[in-house]
Amino acid sequence: GSSSPRKHTHTLTPLKVRHLFSLVPIMSYCSDNDDDIPPSPNNDDENDDDDDAPPTSANPLTEDIDPDTLRILISTDNHLGYYEKDPVRGLDSFAAFEEVLSLARRYKCDMVLLAGDLFHDNKPSRQTLHRTMEILRRYCLGPNPVPLEILSHQSQNFSSSPFPRANYEDDYYSVDLPVFAIHGNHDDPTRDGGPGAGGKGNRPLAALDLLSVANLVNYFGGQSEVDKIEIGPVIIRKGGTTMSLYGLGSVRDERLNRMWQGKKVRFLRPSSDESSSATFFNLFALHQNRDLGRGSKNCVHESMIPEWMDLVVWGHEHECLITPAESLVGTFRVCQPGSSVATSLVPGESTRKHVGVLDVRGEQFRVHPVPLTEVRSFSVGEVSLRSVEGLDPEDPEVDECVMAVLEERVRELIEEAREKDRELKEDADKLNLDLDPFAASGGDKVVEKKYKIEQPGQVLVRLKVEHTGFSTVNNQRFGHRFVSEIANPADVLLFHRRRLGVEDSKKGSPNKRSG
Repeated sequence: GSSSPRKHTHTLTPLKVRHLFSLVPIMSYCSDNDDDIPPSPNNDDENDDDDDAPPTSANPLTEDIDPDTLRILISTDNHLGYYEKDPVRGLDSFAAFEEVLSLARRYKCDMVLLAGDLFHDNKPSRQTLHRTMEILRRYCLGPNPVPLEILSHQSQNFSSSPFPRANYEDDYYSVDLPVFAIHGNHDDPTRDGGPGAGGKGNRPLAALDLLSVANLVNYFGGQSEVDKIEIGPVIIRKGGTTMSLYGLGSVRDERLNRMWQGKKVRFLRPSSDESSSATFFNLFALHQNRDLGRGSKNCVHESMIPEWMDLVVWGHEHECLITPAESLVGTFRVCQPGSSVATSLVPGESTRKHVGVLDVRGEQFRVHPVPLTEVRSFSVGEVSLRSVEGLDPEDPEVDECVMAVLEERVRELIEEAREKDRELKEDADKLNLDLDPFAASGGDKVVEKKYKIEQPGQVLVRLKVEHTGFSTVNNQRFGHRFVSEIANPADVLLFHRRRLGVEDSKKGSPNKRSG
């Protein structure tokens, strides 16, 4: 056995002859007046017939990929390790994540982009780390060439790694499905990395750093400075398409908002001299609160994002809004993939979960939604006991009557969730997805699926009960009625009281004078 490394066959251009772009800082735009922002130079809807747009067909994912089309599978909030000790739901997060990677191979994606919260816990258990690394190894290592060339300075892109270079360019490894990932708020870095430069302090270390040093993912988007944020792109070229991939791992929302308002957030772009002859597609992946009623200082406003971005992949929000929507400022599109596993029993988690297959050619792009089938079906409903005919709070047997009403409603939700699962399987079958949980193929490599949903007939159900005037029901005792039918019998019911408004207050106090 020779001790020399096996030479990597899919490095497109030797590093010594590459043109590495130098970057110049651009101050992040932050305005409260949306009228001040110039219109977007690239409108996907207005250029659907452009010759440079990726080809379309009844099922474009099954077509051969154009050599100038960069294909990316986008996913976020995989929360690996969620409920890992639960006998029913313990494998849900791993089954969904394995399906994500199997779809990337099936549709011959050039790379995978994960926009935060790969892990559910900041310090994942050994079991979770082992399963994650095993899945990544099975799906991301292989003999196929990677047609991607990185033109930016990788020592800056992957500065937290002791081996700051894309994993597929390492001569000692054969990676044929590169994964690029930023951290989220669940798996953000902590000061566990030992002494920093000069032996002072402790270096930040995230769970993604472990996957990075094992050459399984390309971890980017971290920030080492506490008083400023600089976001530089990973410049990736495939054929005639060049993409500037920007990433910002999770930062505490109040702090990030304050820094943005204080103009301490800067984006780096290729210098004008070097970029004048090149066309870039600008993609920004971040993991923060969106402006959805959380307060002006507890989120990232879309007006803060530079107007020259083309697409923003927004992590952290679990509701799946995979189809790119025009931003509120009208200069870029926002794609919100949502989580691949339900971690909270709220309506946003009950919508169908997808990943997106992003095709980019030149400045044009399209996102193809692909439903995830290895997801436990979930239905949520509401009931107000006051509005149920025949229920009388003064009835001595009212508790039994309430139990009967709630049981009937929960059984309706169980059947609704199972029907949603049947419809999902039918729709996925129409998209020619492989519903066999044990086999998936991509290129010339066949990968057997290992993880699947345990007891898929045991669905998730949450019934929100407005019980003003009625007593509550013991949740665990009630859940025992459905122990073999639902996966969350201990918290199927959520009780709340109706808030009294002004009119209700007046009705409740007829003798009280106003004023």
